[in-house]
This record gives sequence, C-alpha cells and structure tokens, in this order.
Amino acid sequence: MKLYLLPMLLAENAHDRSLTPYSIQILKSLKVFFVENVKTTRRFLSSLKQGVVIDELRFIEMDQPFERYLEILANLGEDAGIISEAGCAGVADPGALVVEAGQQMGWTVQPLVGPNSILLALMGSGLNGQSFAFHGYLPIKAEERATKLKQLEREGAQKSQTQIFMETPYRNNQMLETLLKTLNPNTRLCIAADITSESEFIQTKSISSWKKKELPNLHKRPTIFLIL
Repeated sequence: MKLYLLPMLLAENAHDRSLTPYSIQILKSLKVFFVENVKTTRRFLSSLKQGVVIDELRFIEMDQPFERYLEILANLGEDAGIISEAGCAGVADPGALVVEAGQQMGWTVQPLVGPNSILLALMGSGLNGQSFAFHGYLPIKAEERATKLKQLEREGAQKSQTQIFMETPYRNNQMLETLLKTLNPNTRLCIAADITSESEFIQTKSISSWKKKELPNLHKRPTIFLIL
C-alpha cells in the first residue's frame, strides 16, 4: 500500500504555479484522503476541475489518536493520500502522525512536490539556508513572546542560524510591532506574506531599516517571519 503526501495550495487560484501534472494525476486516482479539514479539501478537489466525484470519496479527519490511525491503515486495503490545510502535508501539520503510522505499518510513503511556505520564505529571504530552525507559533502573551524572541535572536547569532516562525494571521501586525520593539537594530528580519499569490511580499531588512519605512499591512495575510 502507498501513502501519498499531497500538496495543498497556499493561495487561491495558484494551481498552475503550485501543482505538478503528476500530483494532479495522483489526486484524481485516490478514493481515500486523510485531511485536516473536510470542507477545505472538498473545495480544493472541486477546484481542480478534473472530473473528481466528491461524493465517491472517503475523508478521514486528522483529529484522532495515533492508535486509531494504525487501526484505519490496517483495515484500509487501498492507497490513500494526506492533504494538509495549506502547503506540504506532514510539515507543521497533523499529517505527521498518519505518516508515522504508515511507516510503522510498512506502507510506502511518497511525498509529492508542492509549495511549502517555510522553505519558500527561506529561499527568498537571503538569510542562512545552510542552518535554520522552524519554531511554529510563539507565545501569545506579550512578555513571554518578547522573551522568546530575544532567546531566538541570541541562538541565531551564536549559531549563525536562521530562526523561522509564524503567527495567527489576525495577529501579524502585533507580532511585527513586537519584533521592531524587541530585537537589536542590526538583526535582519524577513517578512514573507501571501506566498505564491499575486500579492506575494518577501522583503528582508535590518530592524533599524524596517523602522524607517512604511510597514506592510499583514492583517489576515498568511505570513512567515525569519530573523538572523
């Protein structure tokens, strides 16, 4: 049996720049999908306009314990796909547990090429791509967040390592304000928003330079932050 890690769009109407013909071929061939959100996945598959009959598909939401995934895979009897809410399945994503189950069951796991906001942001940042760390979401409370940012800044400086993190889109502007108040003037900050969309924005400047220019409005725009 095969378990395919299928790419999901990062932005609407970005099919041509995000999906390969092979990925679309596999998407069309599968009848079972482990998904983060059924509604989002159904809409995505319909948008492919490949004649996929949605009502013939089985969707398994990835909100279950690991043992349940082992049980499902043991009784599935056919190939399946994993679809994240955005980007690559299994990266900062609950699909990693399904992959772990598949590996334990001896399934062939095949990750397919697709957009990954973390790597695309790193590629466009000009920061160190030889050594980097992704930290997901930082603390919500202001004091804890500032403390974490100073810690990441120190670690990045000591190791010459790019530090990558994200924020809930409606709190992006607050995150940017905290970054400008907390980090050293010479620390470089890359803001990567709306990756793969028509409004894509990727710019890297020192904290002191960001303070001198008009800041982008990041409210409700999917954004990756990188510092070094």
